[in-house]
Amino acid sequence: MTKTPKRPPAGLPDKDTLVAFLREAGEAEKADIARAFGLKGAERRLLREMLKELEAEGRLGKRGRRGFSEAGALPPVGVADVVARDADGEFYVELVKGAADAPRAVLMPDREGRGPAPGMGDRLLVKFQRGIDGWEARLVKKLDAETGRVLGVIRKSARETRVEPVDKRSKDVLVIPPALAEGLRDGDLVVASIEKSDHRHGSKRGKILEVIGKEDDPRAASLLAIHAHSVPTGFSEAVEAEAGDQALPTLKGREDLRDLPLITIDPADARDHDDAVYATRDDDPKNEGGWIVWVAIADVAAYVRPGSALDREARDKGNSTYFPDRVEPMLPEVLSNGLCSLKQGENRACLAVRMVFDKHGKKLGHRFVRGLMRSHASLSYEQAQSAIDGQTDDATGPIMEAILYPLWNAYRAMLKGRERRSPLQIESAERRIRMTPQGEIASIEARVSLEAHRLIEEMMIQANVCAAETLEQKRTPLLYRIHETPSQEKTFNLADFLSTIGKPWNKGQAPTTARFNALLEETRDTPHAEVVNEVVLRSQMQAIYSPENIGHFGLNLDRYAHFTSPIRRYSDLIVHRGLIRALNLGKDGLTDREIAELPAIAEHVVMTERRSMAAERDAMDRYIAAFLEDRVGATFKGRITGVTRFGLFVRLEETGADGLVPVSSLGNEYFTHDDRAHALVGERSGKRFVLGRQVEVRLAEATPVTGGLVLEMLSEPDARDPNAPAPRYGMRGRGGDGPPSRGKNRPGGPKPRNGGKPSGGLKGVRKGKRR
Repeated sequence: MTKTPKRPPAGLPDKDTLVAFLREAGEAEKADIARAFGLKGAERRLLREMLKELEAEGRLGKRGRRGFSEAGALPPVGVADVVARDADGEFYVELVKGAADAPRAVLMPDREGRGPAPGMGDRLLVKFQRGIDGWEARLVKKLDAETGRVLGVIRKSARETRVEPVDKRSKDVLVIPPALAEGLRDGDLVVASIEKSDHRHGSKRGKILEVIGKEDDPRAASLLAIHAHSVPTGFSEAVEAEAGDQALPTLKGREDLRDLPLITIDPADARDHDDAVYATRDDDPKNEGGWIVWVAIADVAAYVRPGSALDREARDKGNSTYFPDRVEPMLPEVLSNGLCSLKQGENRACLAVRMVFDKHGKKLGHRFVRGLMRSHASLSYEQAQSAIDGQTDDATGPIMEAILYPLWNAYRAMLKGRERRSPLQIESAERRIRMTPQGEIASIEARVSLEAHRLIEEMMIQANVCAAETLEQKRTPLLYRIHETPSQEKTFNLADFLSTIGKPWNKGQAPTTARFNALLEETRDTPHAEVVNEVVLRSQMQAIYSPENIGHFGLNLDRYAHFTSPIRRYSDLIVHRGLIRALNLGKDGLTDREIAELPAIAEHVVMTERRSMAAERDAMDRYIAAFLEDRVGATFKGRITGVTRFGLFVRLEETGADGLVPVSSLGNEYFTHDDRAHALVGERSGKRFVLGRQVEVRLAEATPVTGGLVLEMLSEPDARDPNAPAPRYGMRGRGGDGPPSRGKNRPGGPKPRNGGKPSGGLKGVRKGKRR
């Protein structure tokens, strides 16, 4: 659908006039354009060529099979899918027939209440318009409400066969007609469609589209997450063939770095090694006590070329997705674990940066080279750390003096620069699931943070900074990794919470990493340490990719880009191509078309990153629920990490699992949500359950197929706070609950909008995490 622009003058338009026409029209097909300008015969052929040229220049984008619009624009009305949700719960939609340049739009609230609210995966008819902060979409109506898809588990009885959804938020239990249920077994995991029916009442009918596995398969958790979040899997035959038809690297066009004793340091179970490091003292007398640090990264751009089948599928995937039992890689294994993996003793193509630091950790300069390297050792973090701590083995003993001691000494100099920069020092309590070869869960344990992790992290960060600096200096467009300063709303909420534990926070003073770090340090050895760390984490914005730079708040850097993981992140591959173009390192650099598409690429890789994060989180929840299923009825110690109107989230100390204590189960009185104090408060007694409190709970329910844990509170609430204001009623919307009504705390009341998960902000910053 398009709006009708003013009729243009007859005759073939120039490019600017054509773009202006489409800007006003919103969207038009070639025939409509020709008709509007009165074009016939040869002029129509010239119009076709002009449209192709404008598309190649990045000024126009395809819309559907025949439509065109100005690049980065959306039509007045269109069909869009709900594809993402941010930490504040706002949904984003994407035009169904839009090309890569079509931006996402924030879905504005539906004030007219047109039926159930849209959710992830819904298809909508929307009106688009430009807002102050970008494109906005307003709901016209939901589409295909009765022909959606349901991911579920088969439940068979003598009377009927049902599909029960694995999404805790879904109410779509489907009945499968007997004729369509043959061959289905109880516990089958299926994808089903909701069939149209003339019956307005009773259960919905369904049709099985695909059987994807079994409920009792130990690896079902990741399989469900992959399907629920539409994570792309596998590779086409064309991509596999292209990946397998690659030649071993040679010295042509490369600097020989094979005598440089670069080594890889990775997780013990890593199969792809995309970075290697080496350090040595600087022999320049003007830099006494200084260090030269090399970081070499696999030259993925040499194999994944712009516009190739490999490139198209890598871009579609956006990044690799990691589960406890499997990886869905961005690149085929012949590359990710083969030619692009910096294996010990094998020649590998690389893009390397040589950095010079003084003894105080200040970077004095850097240069990039396209090289041929050979890893001299492949170590795990634990192996390298043990060697530095005095416990060497056959691999580390011979390289202590020449490689490991210089690396650590260089890092300790770099650490001085890091401390001056004062990046955000949030501690992330990460857990790791260890699997048996049979796919069973062996254990769930806390990840240990070693100095070896921090060494690699800091060297990767500095290499990323060098990439951003070089591309800026050469005036080459790039994808920045940006992280906004916390919003006023988030910092005000933080200040309100801190006031409840007696910690002042000046709302008028700008938030800085130094202020946050001082707060974390002041509370480190207090009972509030864990909850303060949690609320500071939640006050942060999410880091994203953008062709426009605003700096990286969390790392306290003016410019930052991802360069160090091109095997598993498409954003890094784009940065590699930018460096190749900027420094004339080959013919496989960033193309003009890719430069024009950078805004669309940025939006896409942000979406794929969040898709993977959601899938990884869901898989972890399901695995943990499976691990705890045999312990229903057991008691656990935990801490309240989330307070909402529908209940309390409690994180169990033993496993790090998050479970929900429904508000309906808290006692014999109504509990209301005091958002300012982050507490549930008894209506009559004033007793309180507050954020951060340590509690004891009983596991009431563990459902592996959904990942849900329901807990029962065993601890008594805290006494009424004599200084606390009375609970605020009559306030609706975010943070308000209105006056309590009969049945407020009973099952069937308000449900979590995000499926029972507390939301967070900036992720961990170790290598392998998303900084």
